[in-house]
Amino acid sequence: MPRDPLPPVERGESFARRDFLKVSAALAATFPAPLRGAALPAPLQAATAFPQAPLVDGARLNAILDVFRRYGGTDDGGTTRLAYSDEDIAARAYATSVMESAGLQVSVDLAGNLIGRRPGADPAALPIIMGSHLDTVPEGGSYDGMVGCAAAFEVALTLHHHEVELGHPLEVVVFQNEEGGKTGSRALVGRVEPFEFDVVTASGFMIRDGINRLGGDAARLDEAQREPGSMAGFLELHIEQGAILETAGTQIGIVEGIVGIRRWYINVLGAQNHAGTTPMPQRRDALVATADLIRAVNEVATTTEGRQVATVGRIEAVPGAPNVVPGEVRATLEIRDLEMDKIGQIFAEIVAKAREIESARDVTIEFERFYESLAAPTAPAFRDILERAATDLGYSAVRMPSGAGHDAQSMAELGPVGMIFVPSRDGISHSPLEYTAPEDITRGANVLLHAVLALNAAG
Repeated sequence: MPRDPLPPVERGESFARRDFLKVSAALAATFPAPLRGAALPAPLQAATAFPQAPLVDGARLNAILDVFRRYGGTDDGGTTRLAYSDEDIAARAYATSVMESAGLQVSVDLAGNLIGRRPGADPAALPIIMGSHLDTVPEGGSYDGMVGCAAAFEVALTLHHHEVELGHPLEVVVFQNEEGGKTGSRALVGRVEPFEFDVVTASGFMIRDGINRLGGDAARLDEAQREPGSMAGFLELHIEQGAILETAGTQIGIVEGIVGIRRWYINVLGAQNHAGTTPMPQRRDALVATADLIRAVNEVATTTEGRQVATVGRIEAVPGAPNVVPGEVRATLEIRDLEMDKIGQIFAEIVAKAREIESARDVTIEFERFYESLAAPTAPAFRDILERAATDLGYSAVRMPSGAGHDAQSMAELGPVGMIFVPSRDGISHSPLEYTAPEDITRGANVLLHAVLALNAAG
């Protein structure tokens, strides 16, 4: 596709929020002709009538999902649609057309989130919110985030086409930059730190420029924050990204809670020296000390009772030459658990091991925390509603934790949340091999629809 249809925006310069739809439409026009314009593909034009309770149109739902893969889809079946990229903006333009077809009033908030709103019959009622994200990791799959967005659109389409009136307002949100740190959802709860504006994302845009590029306003991000208690609830459908459901032959996962995440930069300082002339007993090898630390991280996480996980995911030796004893190593540590206190306990034990390594290897080990996402238990009442919806629809269901982070855990600071998982083939995610069967996606969307109706009926 053309790389510079709108040169000022391509360079990351900010522009007025009112220009966003004009810009996104222009970018969408650079993609294949069948994706242009607001008209939905033929399978999306009609929904099947229902005799008693509504059901989603599975063909329409999966057709929406197929169209999204055109924006950044790769030959190996995956998708690369990085936050703030041309592909991201064009996909959001298509999402806008689908939401408008569902009768939603579409806007972009100051954080750059795409929001569709349907008024409720009761002007005093709080909104029921659904949503997920459209951005992917580099060389990622075609279901992570996208299934949740397409299902939320389909629920809105079903309600609109069958003229089902809700007492509560309904909001559908496409959160921005989920894969780069849940920037969009964290902005709604005031969790974006000032230093993050200058972080360069995988698309090459700094977050501040990316927010502006999507039609938000980074300079006014604080105004995007919502008040706790400002929603009736939030529901998110997502692929499991694991193999529990598939292995058990279970159709629906009812998420009990989303793990908290903390990440640290690790800096190990030894002494850089000549690899040929420095005797082994005299070395202060930062890389050897880091190897000891990595083993200690694994040991602590493995031997401590619980479901916590700890990962050293990045490592860089300095100067990185084959004939030089590394004098410095830069690495990262991530710990996840459903309880933040447990994360603190695991980290304390790792630090204690690090102090032993410092003494044994004559090095210094420093930790600097740079990211935190709070653990979020789902609302017990929402678990019951989702389980009842699955049972009434004849689907098998199991309650389970989420080991991955999701926008729902940010939204949990505003009110009660619920999450639905659908199976992932072979438990593969963040890969072109990521896959969820159309019938599983349809089942998940039906549970989402019936949960929305149940929450609305609950008042």
